[in-house]
Amino acid sequence: MNLNKADLQREVQYKTSRSGGKGGQNVNKVSTKVELLFSIHDSALFSDEEKTILGEKLQSRFNKDGLVQVVCDEERSQFLNKEIAVERLIVLLTQAMQKRKVRKPTKMSRAAKAARVDDKKKHSAKKADRRRAFDD
Repeated sequence: MNLNKADLQREVQYKTSRSGGKGGQNVNKVSTKVELLFSIHDSALFSDEEKTILGEKLQSRFNKDGLVQVVCDEERSQFLNKEIAVERLIVLLTQAMQKRKVRKPTKMSRAAKAARVDDKKKHSAKKADRRRAFDD
């Protein structure tokens, strides 16, 4: 899956607002906080199979309108915040599309089983030696 930043930016909507944090008086005047909204279901970048996979894996990231929302207010520049938000979206989408390796079930080796049983016997003997004999 090749995600091109330029193609992705064509399908993304931005909302800007005033953000808190560093910036001094600039914070009160300039809208630097960026909310990136992306619709997976309306996107032309993904096939139907990829859309269902992304829909399942990113279900917790959807807002009430069914859009993936990424918020960034780290920088003092709206442009930089937009760039960071797009990069975060790309990372989010690529991680969701990666297939997990299937775990191969393995058996415990005979030597490991024997070592475990031997260790249990030693521990049991140590505890037994600490007991007081009441029949003395």
